[in-house]
Amino acid sequence: SLCREPDVTLDMSDRDLLAMFQGELRPIAAFTSGRLKVQGDIKTAMKLEELIKLLKKHQLYIVRPFNEIPGLWKNGWANLYNFWKLDGFRNLHRLMLQNFNTFGPIYREKIGHYESVNIINPEDAAILFKAEGHYPKRLKVEAWTSYRDYRNRKYGVLLKNGEDWRSNRVILNKEVISLKMLENFVPLLDEVGQDFVARVHKKIKRTGQNKWTTDLSQELFKYALESVSSVLYGERLGLLLDYIDPEAQHFIDCITLMFKTTSPMLYIPPALLKQTGSKVWRDHVEAWDGIFNHADRCIQNIYKKLHQDAGTPKKYPGVLASLLMLDKLSIEDIKASVTELMAGGVDTTSITLLWTLYELARHPNLQEELRAEVAAARAESQGDLLEMLKRIPLVKGALKETLRLHPVAVSLQRYIAEDIIIQKYHIPAGTLVQLGLYAMGRDPKVFFRPEQYQPSRWLRTETHYFRSLGFGFGPRQCLGRRIAEAEMQLFLIHILENFRVEKQRHVEVQSTFELILLPDKPIILTLKPLQASQ
Repeated sequence: SLCREPDVTLDMSDRDLLAMFQGELRPIAAFTSGRLKVQGDIKTAMKLEELIKLLKKHQLYIVRPFNEIPGLWKNGWANLYNFWKLDGFRNLHRLMLQNFNTFGPIYREKIGHYESVNIINPEDAAILFKAEGHYPKRLKVEAWTSYRDYRNRKYGVLLKNGEDWRSNRVILNKEVISLKMLENFVPLLDEVGQDFVARVHKKIKRTGQNKWTTDLSQELFKYALESVSSVLYGERLGLLLDYIDPEAQHFIDCITLMFKTTSPMLYIPPALLKQTGSKVWRDHVEAWDGIFNHADRCIQNIYKKLHQDAGTPKKYPGVLASLLMLDKLSIEDIKASVTELMAGGVDTTSITLLWTLYELARHPNLQEELRAEVAAARAESQGDLLEMLKRIPLVKGALKETLRLHPVAVSLQRYIAEDIIIQKYHIPAGTLVQLGLYAMGRDPKVFFRPEQYQPSRWLRTETHYFRSLGFGFGPRQCLGRRIAEAEMQLFLIHILENFRVEKQRHVEVQSTFELILLPDKPIILTLKPLQASQ
Protein backbone atom coordinates (compact mmCIF):
# COMPACT_ATOMS: atom_id res chain seq x y z
CA SER A 1 0.00 0.00 0.00
CA LEU A 2 1.01 3.58 -0.54
CA CYS A 3 0.08 6.54 1.60
CA ARG A 4 -0.10 10.24 1.05
CA GLU A 5 0.34 12.68 3.88
CA PRO A 6 0.83 16.48 3.69
CA ASP A 7 4.45 17.61 3.94
CA VAL A 8 5.83 14.07 3.95
CA THR A 9 8.69 13.41 1.55
CA LEU A 10 9.60 10.00 0.23
CA ASP A 11 12.34 8.65 2.47
CA MET A 12 13.03 5.37 0.68
CA SER A 13 15.85 4.85 -1.77
CA ASP A 14 15.08 4.07 -5.45
CA ARG A 15 16.61 0.65 -4.92
CA ASP A 16 14.19 -0.08 -2.03
CA LEU A 17 11.27 1.00 -4.19
CA LEU A 18 12.37 -1.15 -7.12
CA ALA A 19 12.74 -4.14 -4.83
CA MET A 20 9.30 -3.67 -3.32
CA PHE A 21 7.48 -3.14 -6.62
CA GLN A 22 9.22 -5.74 -8.78
CA GLY A 23 6.55 -7.95 -10.33
CA GLU A 24 3.81 -6.93 -7.85
CA LEU A 25 0.57 -4.99 -7.88
CA ARG A 26 0.35 -2.31 -5.17
CA PRO A 27 -2.75 -0.28 -4.31
CA ILE A 28 -2.38 3.48 -3.90
CA ALA A 29 -4.03 4.79 -0.75
CA ALA A 30 -4.67 8.19 0.80
CA PHE A 31 -3.83 8.95 4.40
CA THR A 32 -6.76 10.79 5.96
CA SER A 33 -7.16 11.04 9.75
CA GLY A 34 -5.37 7.74 10.18
CA ARG A 35 -7.65 5.81 7.79
CA LEU A 36 -6.64 3.81 4.76
CA LYS A 37 -8.64 4.38 1.55
CA VAL A 38 -7.83 2.49 -1.65
CA GLN A 39 -7.83 4.78 -4.70
CA GLY A 40 -6.60 2.52 -7.48
CA ASP A 41 -3.88 0.17 -8.67
CA ILE A 42 -0.47 0.71 -10.15
CA LYS A 43 0.06 -1.85 -12.90
CA THR A 44 3.38 -3.58 -13.31
CA ALA A 45 3.26 -2.56 -16.99
CA MET A 46 4.22 0.94 -15.90
CA LYS A 47 7.96 1.51 -16.15
CA LEU A 48 9.44 1.38 -12.67
CA GLU A 49 11.39 4.61 -13.30
CA GLU A 50 8.09 6.36 -14.10
CA LEU A 51 6.56 4.91 -10.97
CA ILE A 52 9.33 6.37 -8.83
CA LYS A 53 8.80 9.80 -10.43
CA LEU A 54 5.07 9.50 -9.77
CA LEU A 55 5.63 8.62 -6.14
CA LYS A 56 7.99 11.54 -5.58
CA LYS A 57 5.73 13.97 -7.41
CA HIS A 58 2.74 13.13 -5.18
CA GLN A 59 4.81 12.70 -2.00
CA LEU A 60 3.68 9.13 -1.54
CA TYR A 61 5.36 6.70 0.81
CA ILE A 62 5.17 2.98 1.38
CA VAL A 63 2.74 1.69 4.02
CA ARG A 64 4.37 -1.44 5.34
CA PRO A 65 2.21 -4.44 6.28
CA PHE A 66 1.49 -5.48 9.86
CA ASN A 67 3.81 -8.48 9.69
CA GLU A 68 6.79 -6.21 8.98
CA ILE A 69 6.54 -4.33 12.29
CA PRO A 70 9.85 -5.00 14.06
CA GLY A 71 9.95 -6.84 17.35
CA LEU A 72 9.76 -10.21 19.04
CA TRP A 73 6.40 -11.67 18.08
CA LYS A 74 7.03 -14.87 16.15
CA ASN A 75 7.47 -17.26 19.09
CA GLY A 76 5.38 -16.20 22.07
CA TRP A 77 6.32 -19.09 24.34
CA ALA A 78 10.07 -18.73 23.75
CA ASN A 79 9.63 -15.02 24.47
CA LEU A 80 7.80 -15.86 27.69
CA TYR A 81 10.74 -18.03 28.79
CA ASN A 82 13.23 -15.23 28.05
CA PHE A 83 10.92 -12.73 29.76
CA TRP A 84 10.97 -14.92 32.86
CA LYS A 85 14.79 -15.28 32.71
CA LEU A 86 15.14 -11.47 32.59
CA ASP A 87 12.80 -11.14 35.59
CA GLY A 88 10.40 -9.36 33.26
CA PHE A 89 7.54 -9.66 35.72
CA ARG A 90 9.31 -7.06 37.87
CA ASN A 91 11.21 -5.28 35.09
CA LEU A 92 8.41 -4.89 32.54
CA HIS A 93 8.93 -1.10 32.32
CA ARG A 94 12.69 -1.38 31.81
CA LEU A 95 12.30 -4.10 29.17
CA MET A 96 9.84 -1.90 27.26
CA LEU A 97 12.34 0.97 27.36
CA GLN A 98 15.08 -1.39 26.14
CA ASN A 99 12.85 -2.61 23.28
CA PHE A 100 12.13 0.95 22.13
CA ASN A 101 15.88 1.60 22.11
CA THR A 102 16.40 -1.58 20.06
CA PHE A 103 13.49 -1.46 17.59
CA GLY A 104 12.59 2.23 17.43
CA PRO A 105 9.32 4.08 18.14
CA ILE A 106 7.11 1.09 17.31
CA TYR A 107 7.53 -2.62 17.98
CA ARG A 108 5.37 -5.71 18.07
CA GLU A 109 5.61 -8.22 20.88
CA LYS A 110 4.15 -11.55 21.87
CA ILE A 111 4.70 -13.00 25.35
CA GLY A 112 2.92 -16.32 25.74
CA HIS A 113 -0.50 -15.72 24.18
CA TYR A 114 -0.42 -12.01 25.05
CA GLU A 115 0.26 -9.91 21.90
CA SER A 116 0.50 -6.16 21.41
CA VAL A 117 1.95 -3.33 19.34
CA ASN A 118 3.85 -0.82 21.48
CA ILE A 119 4.34 2.88 20.67
CA ILE A 120 6.12 5.76 22.39
CA ASN A 121 5.57 9.04 20.47
CA PRO A 122 2.88 11.56 21.57
CA GLU A 123 1.93 12.09 17.90
CA ASP A 124 1.27 8.37 17.56
CA ALA A 125 -0.74 8.45 20.80
CA ALA A 126 -3.05 10.98 19.11
CA ILE A 127 -3.67 8.53 16.25
CA LEU A 128 -4.26 5.69 18.72
CA PHE A 129 -6.87 7.53 20.79
CA LYS A 130 -8.72 8.73 17.68
CA ALA A 131 -9.19 5.07 16.79
CA GLU A 132 -10.51 3.91 20.17
CA GLY A 133 -14.13 4.01 18.97
CA HIS A 134 -17.36 4.80 20.84
CA TYR A 135 -16.68 2.11 23.43
CA PRO A 136 -12.95 2.27 24.26
CA LYS A 137 -11.63 -1.08 25.39
CA ARG A 138 -8.43 -1.78 27.30
CA LEU A 139 -6.77 -4.74 28.99
CA LYS A 140 -8.93 -6.16 31.76
CA VAL A 141 -7.64 -7.21 35.17
CA GLU A 142 -8.50 -10.88 34.82
CA ALA A 143 -8.15 -11.63 38.53
CA TRP A 144 -10.85 -9.05 39.31
CA THR A 145 -13.28 -10.19 36.61
CA SER A 146 -12.76 -13.83 37.64
CA TYR A 147 -13.75 -13.02 41.22
CA ARG A 148 -16.91 -11.23 40.06
CA ASP A 149 -17.84 -14.13 37.80
CA TYR A 150 -17.18 -16.60 40.63
CA ARG A 151 -19.38 -14.68 43.09
CA ASN A 152 -21.88 -13.61 40.42
CA ARG A 153 -21.24 -9.94 41.17
CA LYS A 154 -21.72 -7.04 38.77
CA TYR A 155 -18.76 -5.44 37.00
CA GLY A 156 -18.18 -1.75 37.69
CA VAL A 157 -17.19 0.77 35.01
CA LEU A 158 -13.51 -0.10 35.37
CA LEU A 159 -14.26 -3.62 34.11
CA LYS A 160 -17.35 -3.10 31.93
CA ASN A 161 -17.26 -2.68 28.14
CA GLY A 162 -19.69 -1.67 25.39
CA GLU A 163 -23.00 0.16 25.82
CA ASP A 164 -23.34 -1.03 29.42
CA TRP A 165 -20.05 0.73 30.24
CA ARG A 166 -21.04 3.91 28.40
CA SER A 167 -24.48 4.29 30.00
CA ASN A 168 -23.01 3.79 33.50
CA ARG A 169 -20.03 6.04 32.83
CA VAL A 170 -22.18 8.99 31.67
CA ILE A 171 -24.07 8.97 34.99
CA LEU A 172 -20.93 8.51 37.09
CA ASN A 173 -19.07 11.30 35.26
CA LYS A 174 -21.54 13.89 36.58
CA GLU A 175 -21.16 12.68 40.17
CA VAL A 176 -17.43 11.96 40.25
CA ILE A 177 -15.30 13.59 37.55
CA SER A 178 -17.10 16.86 36.77
CA LEU A 179 -15.25 19.96 38.01
CA LYS A 180 -18.27 21.26 39.91
CA MET A 181 -18.05 18.26 42.28
CA LEU A 182 -14.75 19.58 43.66
CA GLU A 183 -16.60 21.94 46.00
CA ASN A 184 -18.06 18.83 47.66
CA PHE A 185 -14.82 16.83 47.75
CA VAL A 186 -12.33 19.50 48.88
CA PRO A 187 -13.65 20.12 52.44
CA LEU A 188 -13.67 16.38 53.15
CA LEU A 189 -10.14 15.90 51.79
CA ASP A 190 -8.81 18.98 53.58
CA GLU A 191 -10.04 17.61 56.90
CA VAL A 192 -8.09 14.38 56.33
CA GLY A 193 -5.00 16.42 55.37
CA GLN A 194 -5.19 18.39 58.62
CA ASP A 195 -5.48 15.16 60.60
CA PHE A 196 -2.39 13.79 58.85
CA VAL A 197 -0.41 16.90 59.87
CA ALA A 198 -1.56 16.47 63.49
CA ARG A 199 -0.47 12.81 63.37
CA VAL A 200 3.01 13.72 62.10
CA HIS A 201 3.42 16.40 64.81
CA LYS A 202 2.49 13.77 67.40
CA LYS A 203 5.05 11.33 65.96
CA ILE A 204 7.75 14.03 66.01
CA LYS A 205 6.98 14.91 69.62
CA ARG A 206 7.30 11.27 70.68
CA THR A 207 10.79 10.94 69.19
CA GLY A 208 12.11 13.74 71.40
CA GLN A 209 14.46 14.74 68.55
CA ASN A 210 12.27 17.35 66.83
CA LYS A 211 12.15 15.19 63.69
CA TRP A 212 10.62 11.95 62.47
CA THR A 213 12.58 9.59 60.23
CA THR A 214 10.58 6.76 58.74
CA ASP A 215 9.36 4.84 55.70
CA LEU A 216 6.14 6.74 55.02
CA SER A 217 4.59 4.17 52.68
CA GLN A 218 2.16 2.70 55.25
CA GLU A 219 1.24 6.13 56.61
CA LEU A 220 0.48 7.38 53.09
CA PHE A 221 -1.53 4.23 52.36
CA LYS A 222 -3.69 5.00 55.43
CA TYR A 223 -3.98 8.66 54.40
CA ALA A 224 -5.11 7.71 50.89
CA LEU A 225 -7.62 5.11 52.13
CA GLU A 226 -9.00 7.53 54.73
CA SER A 227 -9.37 10.22 52.04
CA VAL A 228 -11.05 8.05 49.42
CA SER A 229 -13.33 6.47 52.03
CA SER A 230 -14.45 9.92 53.21
CA VAL A 231 -15.34 11.02 49.67
CA LEU A 232 -16.83 7.76 48.38
CA TYR A 233 -18.54 6.31 51.44
CA GLY A 234 -19.11 9.54 53.37
CA GLU A 235 -17.50 8.12 56.50
CA ARG A 236 -14.18 8.35 58.28
CA LEU A 237 -12.46 5.08 59.11
CA GLY A 238 -10.21 6.57 61.79
CA LEU A 239 -7.00 5.26 60.19
CA LEU A 240 -4.97 8.29 61.31
CA LEU A 241 -5.70 7.64 64.99
CA ASP A 242 -3.40 5.68 67.31
CA TYR A 243 -6.12 3.10 67.86
CA ILE A 244 -7.69 1.67 64.72
CA ASP A 245 -11.11 0.04 64.96
CA PRO A 246 -10.87 -3.74 64.26
CA GLU A 247 -13.42 -3.46 61.42
CA ALA A 248 -11.38 -0.68 59.78
CA GLN A 249 -8.18 -2.70 60.26
CA HIS A 250 -9.85 -5.70 58.61
CA PHE A 251 -10.78 -3.47 55.65
CA ILE A 252 -7.11 -2.35 55.33
CA ASP A 253 -5.97 -5.97 55.49
CA CYS A 254 -8.45 -6.97 52.77
CA ILE A 255 -7.28 -4.20 50.41
CA THR A 256 -3.62 -5.06 51.02
CA LEU A 257 -4.32 -8.76 50.41
CA MET A 258 -6.34 -8.01 47.26
CA PHE A 259 -3.40 -6.14 45.69
CA LYS A 260 -0.88 -8.75 46.85
CA THR A 261 -2.87 -11.61 45.26
CA THR A 262 -3.67 -9.75 42.02
CA SER A 263 -0.02 -9.58 40.85
CA PRO A 264 0.59 -13.36 40.51
CA MET A 265 -2.57 -13.67 38.40
CA LEU A 266 -1.33 -11.23 35.77
CA TYR A 267 0.57 -14.09 34.14
CA ILE A 268 -1.03 -17.25 35.58
CA PRO A 269 -4.67 -17.69 34.49
CA PRO A 270 -7.00 -17.27 37.51
CA ALA A 271 -9.11 -20.16 36.16
CA LEU A 272 -6.13 -22.50 36.62
CA LEU A 273 -5.50 -21.29 40.18
CA LYS A 274 -9.22 -21.62 40.98
CA GLN A 275 -9.30 -25.16 39.57
CA THR A 276 -6.29 -26.25 41.64
CA GLY A 277 -7.60 -24.58 44.82
CA SER A 278 -4.51 -22.38 45.02
CA LYS A 279 -3.99 -20.32 48.20
CA VAL A 280 -3.48 -17.22 46.03
CA TRP A 281 -6.98 -17.64 44.58
CA ARG A 282 -8.57 -18.40 47.98
CA ASP A 283 -6.91 -15.35 49.53
CA HIS A 284 -8.02 -13.20 46.60
CA VAL A 285 -11.65 -14.27 47.04
CA GLU A 286 -11.46 -13.68 50.79
CA ALA A 287 -10.03 -10.18 50.22
CA TRP A 288 -12.73 -9.10 47.77
CA ASP A 289 -15.44 -10.61 50.00
CA GLY A 290 -14.24 -8.37 52.82
CA ILE A 291 -14.17 -5.29 50.56
CA PHE A 292 -17.70 -5.87 49.26
CA ASN A 293 -18.98 -6.62 52.79
CA HIS A 294 -17.64 -3.22 53.83
CA ALA A 295 -19.55 -1.61 50.95
CA ASP A 296 -22.73 -3.41 52.11
CA ARG A 297 -22.30 -2.03 55.64
CA CYS A 298 -21.78 1.48 54.22
CA ILE A 299 -24.98 1.23 52.17
CA GLN A 300 -26.93 0.13 55.27
CA ASN A 301 -25.50 3.07 57.26
CA ILE A 302 -26.37 5.50 54.45
CA TYR A 303 -30.01 4.35 54.37
CA LYS A 304 -30.20 4.77 58.17
CA LYS A 305 -28.80 8.32 57.95
CA LEU A 306 -31.11 9.25 55.09
CA HIS A 307 -34.05 7.99 57.13
CA GLN A 308 -32.92 10.06 60.13
CA ASP A 309 -32.41 13.16 57.95
CA ALA A 310 -35.81 12.67 56.28
CA GLY A 311 -34.12 11.99 52.93
CA THR A 312 -32.20 15.28 52.81
CA PRO A 313 -28.66 15.12 54.25
CA LYS A 314 -27.37 18.25 56.01
CA LYS A 315 -23.98 18.10 54.25
CA TYR A 316 -22.47 16.30 51.26
CA PRO A 317 -22.95 12.60 52.11
CA GLY A 318 -20.36 11.10 49.73
CA VAL A 319 -20.47 9.63 46.23
CA LEU A 320 -22.18 6.38 47.24
CA ALA A 321 -25.09 8.17 48.97
CA SER A 322 -25.42 10.68 46.11
CA LEU A 323 -25.74 7.86 43.58
CA LEU A 324 -28.29 6.03 45.73
CA MET A 325 -30.40 9.20 46.03
CA LEU A 326 -30.05 9.88 42.30
CA ASP A 327 -31.61 6.46 41.68
CA LYS A 328 -30.40 6.11 38.07
CA LEU A 329 -28.29 2.99 38.61
CA SER A 330 -29.07 -0.25 40.40
CA ILE A 331 -27.65 -0.72 43.89
CA GLU A 332 -25.43 -3.53 42.57
CA ASP A 333 -24.06 -1.32 39.76
CA ILE A 334 -23.37 1.50 42.23
CA LYS A 335 -21.67 -0.83 44.71
CA ALA A 336 -19.51 -2.37 41.97
CA SER A 337 -18.29 0.96 40.55
CA VAL A 338 -17.69 2.64 43.93
CA THR A 339 -15.78 -0.42 45.15
CA GLU A 340 -13.58 -0.34 42.03
CA LEU A 341 -13.02 3.40 42.50
CA MET A 342 -11.83 2.73 46.02
CA ALA A 343 -9.60 -0.18 44.97
CA GLY A 344 -8.02 1.90 42.20
CA GLY A 345 -7.57 5.02 44.34
CA VAL A 346 -5.42 3.93 47.27
CA ASP A 347 -2.03 2.56 46.17
CA THR A 348 -2.01 4.79 43.09
CA THR A 349 -2.23 8.09 45.03
CA SER A 350 -0.15 7.00 48.02
CA ILE A 351 2.76 5.85 45.81
CA THR A 352 2.61 9.05 43.73
CA LEU A 353 2.79 11.13 46.93
CA LEU A 354 5.70 9.03 48.22
CA TRP A 355 7.66 9.60 44.98
CA THR A 356 6.85 13.33 45.09
CA LEU A 357 8.17 13.67 48.67
CA TYR A 358 11.28 11.71 47.62
CA GLU A 359 11.92 14.10 44.72
CA LEU A 360 11.31 17.20 46.86
CA ALA A 361 13.73 15.85 49.47
CA ARG A 362 16.32 15.40 46.69
CA HIS A 363 15.73 18.97 45.48
CA PRO A 364 15.61 21.23 48.57
CA ASN A 365 15.70 24.47 46.55
CA LEU A 366 12.70 23.34 44.53
CA GLN A 367 10.96 22.41 47.79
CA GLU A 368 11.42 26.02 48.96
CA GLU A 369 9.98 27.33 45.68
CA LEU A 370 6.87 25.23 46.15
CA ARG A 371 6.60 26.32 49.78
CA ALA A 372 6.72 29.97 48.73
CA GLU A 373 4.04 29.37 46.09
CA VAL A 374 1.77 27.72 48.66
CA ALA A 375 2.26 30.58 51.15
CA ALA A 376 1.40 33.16 48.48
CA ALA A 377 -1.64 31.16 47.34
CA ARG A 378 -2.89 30.87 50.94
CA ALA A 379 -2.60 34.63 51.44
CA GLU A 380 -4.21 35.56 48.11
CA SER A 381 -7.13 33.12 48.42
CA GLN A 382 -8.06 34.33 51.94
CA GLY A 383 -9.12 30.91 53.16
CA ASP A 384 -11.00 29.86 50.01
CA LEU A 385 -9.55 26.40 49.31
CA LEU A 386 -10.99 26.11 45.81
CA GLU A 387 -9.43 29.46 44.93
CA MET A 388 -6.16 28.37 46.50
CA LEU A 389 -6.02 25.27 44.31
CA LYS A 390 -6.16 27.52 41.25
CA ARG A 391 -3.03 29.39 42.41
CA ILE A 392 -0.50 26.56 42.77
CA PRO A 393 0.70 25.77 39.20
CA LEU A 394 4.16 24.66 40.37
CA VAL A 395 2.68 22.21 42.89
CA LYS A 396 0.51 20.79 40.10
CA GLY A 397 3.60 20.71 37.88
CA ALA A 398 5.43 18.70 40.55
CA LEU A 399 2.70 16.05 40.52
CA LYS A 400 2.78 15.92 36.71
CA GLU A 401 6.55 15.60 36.83
CA THR A 402 6.29 12.75 39.34
CA LEU A 403 3.83 10.94 37.08
CA ARG A 404 6.20 11.48 34.13
CA LEU A 405 9.25 9.96 35.85
CA HIS A 406 7.40 7.55 38.14
CA PRO A 407 4.08 6.69 36.45
CA VAL A 408 1.76 4.37 38.31
CA ALA A 409 1.00 2.43 35.12
CA VAL A 410 3.70 1.17 32.73
CA SER A 411 1.44 1.77 29.72
CA LEU A 412 -1.97 2.86 28.47
CA GLN A 413 -3.74 0.28 26.30
CA ARG A 414 -6.52 0.31 23.74
CA TYR A 415 -7.96 -2.33 21.44
CA ILE A 416 -8.35 -0.20 18.31
CA ALA A 417 -11.78 -0.05 16.69
CA GLU A 418 -10.51 0.64 13.16
CA ASP A 419 -7.44 0.17 10.95
CA ILE A 420 -4.75 2.77 11.54
CA ILE A 421 -1.30 3.66 10.24
CA ILE A 422 1.43 4.45 12.77
CA GLN A 423 5.07 5.02 11.81
CA LYS A 424 4.06 3.97 8.25
CA TYR A 425 2.92 0.53 9.45
CA HIS A 426 -0.62 -0.71 8.92
CA ILE A 427 -2.24 -1.92 12.17
CA PRO A 428 -5.57 -3.77 11.76
CA ALA A 429 -8.68 -3.13 13.84
CA GLY A 430 -8.91 -5.23 17.00
CA THR A 431 -5.17 -5.05 17.73
CA LEU A 432 -4.05 -4.24 21.27
CA VAL A 433 -1.87 -1.11 21.07
CA GLN A 434 0.06 0.07 24.13
CA LEU A 435 1.50 3.53 24.72
CA GLY A 436 4.61 3.16 26.89
CA LEU A 437 4.18 5.80 29.62
CA TYR A 438 7.36 4.97 31.53
CA ALA A 439 9.41 4.89 28.32
CA MET A 440 7.89 8.08 26.89
CA GLY A 441 8.53 9.96 30.13
CA ARG A 442 12.25 9.18 29.81
CA ASP A 443 12.61 9.76 26.07
CA PRO A 444 14.91 12.73 25.21
CA LYS A 445 13.06 13.12 21.89
CA VAL A 446 9.89 13.92 23.86
CA PHE A 447 11.25 15.65 26.98
CA PHE A 448 14.29 17.92 27.25
CA ARG A 449 16.72 16.44 29.81
CA PRO A 450 14.21 13.76 30.81
CA GLU A 451 16.35 12.48 33.69
CA GLN A 452 15.93 15.79 35.54
CA TYR A 453 12.99 16.47 37.86
CA GLN A 454 11.75 19.85 36.60
CA PRO A 455 8.13 20.76 37.50
CA SER A 456 8.62 24.12 35.75
CA ARG A 457 8.63 22.32 32.37
CA TRP A 458 4.83 22.08 32.73
CA LEU A 459 4.48 25.86 33.15
CA ARG A 460 5.96 26.70 29.75
CA THR A 461 3.74 27.71 26.87
CA GLU A 462 4.80 24.97 24.43
CA THR A 463 2.26 22.25 23.79
CA HIS A 464 2.00 19.31 26.18
CA TYR A 465 -0.39 17.49 23.87
CA PHE A 466 -0.44 13.77 24.74
CA ARG A 467 2.57 14.15 27.04
CA SER A 468 0.82 14.21 30.41
CA LEU A 469 -1.22 11.01 30.50
CA GLY A 470 -0.87 9.86 34.10
CA PHE A 471 -4.66 9.64 34.41
CA GLY A 472 -5.26 8.25 30.93
CA PHE A 473 -7.14 10.01 28.16
CA GLY A 474 -10.61 10.46 26.73
CA PRO A 475 -13.88 8.89 27.85
CA ARG A 476 -12.01 5.99 29.48
CA GLN A 477 -9.64 8.16 31.53
CA CYS A 478 -9.43 7.57 35.30
CA LEU A 479 -12.89 8.14 36.77
CA GLY A 480 -11.39 9.15 40.13
CA ARG A 481 -9.11 11.77 38.58
CA ARG A 482 -10.68 14.84 40.29
CA ILE A 483 -10.64 13.14 43.68
CA ALA A 484 -7.02 12.01 43.30
CA GLU A 485 -5.76 15.38 42.02
CA ALA A 486 -7.43 17.34 44.83
CA GLU A 487 -6.31 14.78 47.43
CA MET A 488 -2.66 14.98 46.35
CA GLN A 489 -2.62 18.77 45.93
CA LEU A 490 -4.11 19.34 49.39
CA PHE A 491 -1.68 16.84 50.92
CA LEU A 492 1.32 18.69 49.46
CA ILE A 493 -0.09 22.04 50.62
CA HIS A 494 -0.33 20.75 54.21
CA ILE A 495 3.11 19.12 54.17
CA LEU A 496 4.84 22.17 52.66
CA GLU A 497 3.16 24.52 55.16
CA ASN A 498 4.23 22.45 58.15
CA PHE A 499 7.35 20.38 57.47
CA ARG A 500 10.68 20.30 55.71
CA VAL A 501 11.26 16.97 53.95
CA GLU A 502 14.78 15.49 53.85
CA LYS A 503 16.22 12.17 52.72
CA GLN A 504 19.16 9.90 53.46
CA ARG A 505 22.17 10.74 51.35
CA HIS A 506 23.43 8.51 48.54
CA VAL A 507 20.33 6.31 48.42
CA GLU A 508 18.91 6.04 44.91
CA VAL A 509 15.59 4.29 44.46
CA GLN A 510 14.38 2.60 41.26
CA SER A 511 10.98 1.17 40.24
CA THR A 512 9.73 -2.39 40.29
CA PHE A 513 6.53 -3.67 38.67
CA GLU A 514 3.85 -5.29 40.85
CA LEU A 515 0.53 -4.55 39.14
CA ILE A 516 1.60 -0.91 39.45
CA LEU A 517 5.11 0.59 39.57
CA LEU A 518 6.47 0.68 43.13
CA PRO A 519 9.79 1.78 44.69
CA ASP A 520 12.23 -1.14 44.68
CA LYS A 521 13.39 -0.37 48.23
CA PRO A 522 12.00 1.53 51.23
CA ILE A 523 12.12 5.31 50.84
CA ILE A 524 13.29 6.65 54.19
CA LEU A 525 12.42 10.32 54.71
CA THR A 526 12.81 12.76 57.58
CA LEU A 527 10.10 15.28 58.44
CA LYS A 528 11.14 18.33 60.47
CA PRO A 529 8.65 20.92 61.76
CA LEU A 530 9.13 24.21 59.94
CA GLN A 531 8.75 26.48 62.95
CA ALA A 532 11.64 24.82 64.78
CA SER A 533 13.94 24.94 61.73
CA GLN A 534 13.08 28.58 61.11
